[in-house]
Amino acid sequence: MKKIVDYRKLLSVDKNVELKELKSVYRTLMKDCHPDKFQQEEEKLDAEARSKQIIEAYHFLVSIAPETREQNIESYTQTTTLSNIQDFEYKQQVLNIQFFDGSVYEYFDVPRAIYVKLVNADSPGRFARRHIFNEFPYRNVAGVAEPA
Repeated sequence: MKKIVDYRKLLSVDKNVELKELKSVYRTLMKDCHPDKFQQEEEKLDAEARSKQIIEAYHFLVSIAPETREQNIESYTQTTTLSNIQDFEYKQQVLNIQFFDGSVYEYFDVPRAIYVKLVNADSPGRFARRHIFNEFPYRNVAGVAEPA
């Protein structure tokens, strides 16, 4: 959750922001800190670094937005119900699950105890359907890597 909170703070938006407003905030910030606006090399480098952070935050927040999830709920439901878990990885309360259909999802703010139970479960897929898939904020990582 720290990543989500930090990105919202960077863009100065709250958790109820809609995609339209998020896009407007993003464009305004990018206009203000675009590297081409600055003449001195040091200012350009600072602006470039800041713009990269803003771009990353914007794309991340779009990927976890309720509107984005609503658009992709059908494919998410199909993946989580019909495809088995191929592999999973846990790092700093982020659970990354790879499915046999090629989908990859990140689940945020997953307690370590839940991860340990997933590892020890007789059927990780069934455990995840009951305790992870609809309980934690998630985003499609494979969709993020694909060009728009």
